[in-house]
Amino acid sequence: MRRIFKIFLFLIFLALIGIQFVEVNRNNPPVTGDLQAPAQVKEILKPSCYDCHSNETKWPWYSYVAPISWFVANDVEEGRKHLNFSEWEKYPSQKKEESKREIWEEVRDDKMPMAIYTYTRPSAKLDITQKNVIKNWAAGRLLD
Repeated sequence: MRRIFKIFLFLIFLALIGIQFVEVNRNNPPVTGDLQAPAQVKEILKPSCYDCHSNETKWPWYSYVAPISWFVANDVEEGRKHLNFSEWEKYPSQKKEESKREIWEEVRDDKMPMAIYTYTRPSAKLDITQKNVIKNWAAGRLLD
């Protein structure tokens, strides 16, 4: 029984080594139309949102370690598909306004930034003052 357990552990070890060779897309395409917003809004969004919602992702060390790298790369890919601040200026006016409202809803409901993200980056967690800035921007009370 002990021998089988050692073989099992060895196979798991080999699998963990092997999966490190599975390539993950960690690219940062060019910024083609960055968000134009008041400085106080960008100062909030950059550290709290841009890693997943822009082409300016700062890939942390653990994004190079499988299987965690797979989850990080997937979160970034999905985030960019849904909202990409690096392509904001390409969005039609209506999509920009809808996106602002959706950003506020996600922030208000504590869905964004994601809990797993703020766990690894506590400074990305938004306080009430920052949330109010986003709320006012989304409502059009802060001019771009």
